[in-house]
Amino acid sequence: MAPLIRILAAAMLLMSPDPGTAQREMPRAAAGAAIERWRPLITQAAQRFGVPEAWIVAVMKAESGGHTHLDGHPIVSRAGAMGLMQLMPGTWAAMRARHGLGSDPHDPHDNILAGTAYLRIMYDSFGYPGLFAAYNAGPGRYSEHLRSGRALPAETRLYIEATSAKAPMPPPVLSGTQLFFTLNVALKPAASPASKDDATAPRSLIIAPSAPRAEGSR
Repeated sequence: MAPLIRILAAAMLLMSPDPGTAQREMPRAAAGAAIERWRPLITQAAQRFGVPEAWIVAVMKAESGGHTHLDGHPIVSRAGAMGLMQLMPGTWAAMRARHGLGSDPHDPHDNILAGTAYLRIMYDSFGYPGLFAAYNAGPGRYSEHLRSGRALPAETRLYIEATSAKAPMPPPVLSGTQLFFTLNVALKPAASPASKDDATAPRSLIIAPSAPRAEGSR
């Protein structure tokens, strides 16, 4: 596991989300229209970090429904996850430092960038659809799931179903020896380097990545 992943895993274990996300704490009506409001920022983040827009949209829809406020206050889950992409404080701090973001975790521009950067790290570490499980449960818990086969929380299993159904793996197209992806944005290196457990759950389901990880990335 790369150093940044270890730091994020530790932070997520200390501050793992509870089973309720901000999206469950608010009505789901008009989520599509709410998300489309942020399309220019989603496109910008997708291009910067080489992540399909559909993945960002699926995560945002599951996390916040595209809303920045709940009952007149900036949207925060019971566990403390913040903003459109529902970032835990430790994750926000790490992404902010790494990518030179501003001081406000609720700023839509920076929250989407931070969430997309984190989503890219989860993809590079865990592949598809593991990135969604790691985004929801945390990289530490998901790594333990891969090592031991211990069941993921019911929330995370539902999260994987919801997000992967709306954000499928881009279809690969072979061209010579190169592999290209064709959904909104190519899965390419990020453009800018500066730039929760259910004891009764079935234990046979292991969400393994469909893309190889770099050696030592777990």
